[in-house]
Amino acid sequence: MAATAASSRRTATLSRSLGLWAIVGLGLGYMTPTVVFDTFGNVAVETNNVVPAAYAVALVVMGFTAISYGKMVGVIPSAGSAYTYVRESMHPSLGFLVGWTSLIDYLLLPMVNVLILRSYMEALFPDVPGWMWVVLFTAGVTGIIYLTMRGTSNVNMILLIFSIVVMAVFVVMVAVQLMQGAGAGTIASVQPFFPPGVEFGAVLAGATIVCFSFIGFDAVTMYAEEAKTPKTMPRAILLTVLVGGAIFLVAAYFTQLRFPSHEEFPPEAIADSTLPAIGFQVGGLTLQAVLTAAGFAATLASLLASHASVARMLLVMGRNGVLPRKIFGYISPRTHTPAFTIVFVGIINLAAIAFTLDQIVDYINYGALIAFTFVNVSVIAWFAVRGGRRHTPRDIFNYIVMPAIGMALTGLLWVNLDDHALVVGLIWTGLGLLYLIVLTRGFRRPIVSFDENQPVTGFNKIVEPGPRSQI
Repeated sequence: MAATAASSRRTATLSRSLGLWAIVGLGLGYMTPTVVFDTFGNVAVETNNVVPAAYAVALVVMGFTAISYGKMVGVIPSAGSAYTYVRESMHPSLGFLVGWTSLIDYLLLPMVNVLILRSYMEALFPDVPGWMWVVLFTAGVTGIIYLTMRGTSNVNMILLIFSIVVMAVFVVMVAVQLMQGAGAGTIASVQPFFPPGVEFGAVLAGATIVCFSFIGFDAVTMYAEEAKTPKTMPRAILLTVLVGGAIFLVAAYFTQLRFPSHEEFPPEAIADSTLPAIGFQVGGLTLQAVLTAAGFAATLASLLASHASVARMLLVMGRNGVLPRKIFGYISPRTHTPAFTIVFVGIINLAAIAFTLDQIVDYINYGALIAFTFVNVSVIAWFAVRGGRRHTPRDIFNYIVMPAIGMALTGLLWVNLDDHALVVGLIWTGLGLLYLIVLTRGFRRPIVSFDENQPVTGFNKIVEPGPRSQI
């Protein structure tokens, strides 16, 4: 019986139990809607106080890219990642480089969440050194994931609904204050989008920053094998972008009207997070506490998910020989979790002591833009080139024009990427190329994959309750 049970676990497959809105909820939870308040001050500085315009531009760019993701997940439903699409549609080595570059997102996203949590606690407890919060949250989350990597979409949905309800209350309070003469003194204005003397270059610079806010819509592709029907995936991806973008736009619009100038925020809040300052100025200590609680819940959920996700990816890379197997492929016999990779990510998170949010966001955007660009390229390569679907006006529009527009719009964000982030990102990509040459012995042997949803230790992502070893 024990042997039968073990065999059953080894051959376990994913349960198709997730409906359309469950998948959208997971994507929105990964996006963390309250991040619009965290980065508001920084984006306001970059855009000359037209934050909603930056989100509108980013939403258009992400919309075209989301359509490309939907097309690719329809033909490659079992993987769901930019590097998988590139590997299958173009070349495995190029896919590896895209995956390596995108890895910077996975590695730094948990640190972003730690930085945001640190800023919340510093606002509530200004006398406590910030580094103590970094150590506390890093140790706590690392310890939880060390013991178990399991998660549930139900908990994510509860945290998401709580956050959105609080954001809705915030919008209503701001609307009342605007009608009473606060801020811009009106709830209907084009000023947040088209103020006098607005510079499109500044808006693009802001859109490049808020591009980070949309990271997560592409993460829903990892649930392709758990969707009740694969046909829901393209709609789920697009809906995640549209619903998330609408939340960002509404929140940014009312916040911009309430705070027409970024000068209303202290410099330290702009560098880290303006959410506590926004909450205090709109509703005093009560709203500050409630809004911070909503942001805290959403960010903590994202921290747990992102930390576990990158630890799992590093484990797969270790098991497949992309990284040293004995170290990164190690699983603790006591906790049945990838102990080393979990602690490794925790050590990276401790770097939040020395960084600010705006610095890390730039680095993440480099990896995100690489992924978004190559997903659009993959559509052309898979359908128009390999599939030959380029002879009718409809095919030309769907598989050449649409992804080309997505590439062009993403290119606009590339132009405005921070120079320092571009240099560091190119160095990271260069290291990946050198590593690829070593792994392939000078391109003389094929490169292995490191898909996050590949089976590890005989198991894949299991939805049903099961042993703790199912990671």
